Amino acid sequence: MKIYRLPDKEQPVHNYGSSGVMFSGITRQEGRIQLSSLRVEPNAVIGRQAAATSQLCLLIDGEGWVSGTDHQRITVRAGQAAYWDADEEHEFGTKTGMTLLLVEGDELIVEMEELASF
Repeated sequence: MKIYRLPDKEQPVHNYGSSGVMFSGITRQEGRIQLSSLRVEPNAVIGRQAAATSQLCLLIDGEGWVSGTDHQRITVRAGQAAYWDADEEHEFGTKTGMTLLLVEGDELIVEMEELASF
């Protein structure tokens, strides 16, 4: 067994007009899947972008909003996740702060209960 922790030095995310977002890589299998941690400060936004691959954004702590191609902001809370297909435009943000796990990979199979589809 091995024990790990997130790196002390998170990297700021500035792409797509993003602000107040810190990134830490967790694990990846080259070309197949990547798992990352995002700490999103209050009043921060990850700017609109097309997903490079399928993405599942799981809120671990806090509350925020997500949007897809229709630009409609949908409230999400800890324990909920948003999923975007590859090439689907999306953005997300928060007024109060949130911590996310971001899973990226080709053809992800989501085994969570679906609450809604937009």
